[in-house]
Amino acid sequence: MKKEHILIMRFSSLGDVAMTVPVVYSLAKAYPDVRITVLSRGYARAFFEDLAPNVSFMEADVKHEYHGIRGLNALYRRLTAKNFTAIADFHDVLRSEYLRMRFNVERYRVAHIDKHRRLRKQLTAQHHKRLEQLPTPFKNYADTLARLGYPVTLGFRSIFPEEGGNLNLLPAVIGPKKNYEQWIGIAPFAAHQGKVYPERLMRQVIGMVVGRFPSARLFLFGRGQEEERTFDKWCAEEPRCVNVSRHLEAMQQELILMSHLDLMLSMDSANMHLASIVGTPVVSVWGATHPAAGFMGWNQAADRAVQIDLPCRPCSIYGNKPCLRGDYACMKNIPPEQIVERMAFVLAKTRASEKALRERE
Repeated sequence: MKKEHILIMRFSSLGDVAMTVPVVYSLAKAYPDVRITVLSRGYARAFFEDLAPNVSFMEADVKHEYHGIRGLNALYRRLTAKNFTAIADFHDVLRSEYLRMRFNVERYRVAHIDKHRRLRKQLTAQHHKRLEQLPTPFKNYADTLARLGYPVTLGFRSIFPEEGGNLNLLPAVIGPKKNYEQWIGIAPFAAHQGKVYPERLMRQVIGMVVGRFPSARLFLFGRGQEEERTFDKWCAEEPRCVNVSRHLEAMQQELILMSHLDLMLSMDSANMHLASIVGTPVVSVWGATHPAAGFMGWNQAADRAVQIDLPCRPCSIYGNKPCLRGDYACMKNIPPEQIVERMAFVLAKTRASEKALRERE
């Protein structure tokens, strides 16, 4: 009899792959004798390689090596050599659908995610909008596993131990963290304009944070030429800012640093999810998208989201559509003070929780 071996497929995007981590971890803990292989792009290796003894990672470059039908057929042949007994498609896009079809023909147990597309259309409709909470991807992933016969109860804190990742693996310019310091991460960019707080206003936020938290160091997260130019300018103006991309190269290094942050300020972007899977509180800023779509970071409380009410929100699930009004008021009308106050609230709440925990010990 074959040893049970589950294949989980999710090729992109970075944040969505990160959202699989709590579910894969919970599955691994619930079924320690079942082998689990996660199939994704190479950047996701850091999420899974030390997650649990029965979890392994398999890289697939679907943009180049396994591009097109010929490439997917080659990938399928590689996968069948692994002797999987069940296939969980956490993506449900053309690539994964094709692989799923091949597995179905060979009578594998196969299940795929329900993305609730009808509910998403109602949530983002211009007229007769239904602003109701949709199931989260965490639940959708877990439901997929349940249909394969592997129900799970989700329970996860971080990919790192309680004390966080090993700061000794980072350059000296980063650490060590002094007892009196607060480390705050800021990730002000996202893939689409509808999810980006205006640069001028974000610069005001940074100035207010520097003034309000005199012991804080600010770590700026983001990669790309535009991001690096902006960060270099801000770091020149504020000596307590650090452009992370100038000092850290690997995803694993960024995750280690994030695990030692007292707080992350992020857009609805991958960095929100990366900070979440290392157990860091995140204040998230929402514009064209909305937490009701289900994409809040793992274990992030609803009161950590900063947003304003507009009848057109949300206009998109992913923030990739042009603004219906033409002015991106959903972002531009959020006062910097509102963001800084929410950051202060979350920091104070976190300190109170940590103090209560120490007293119980």
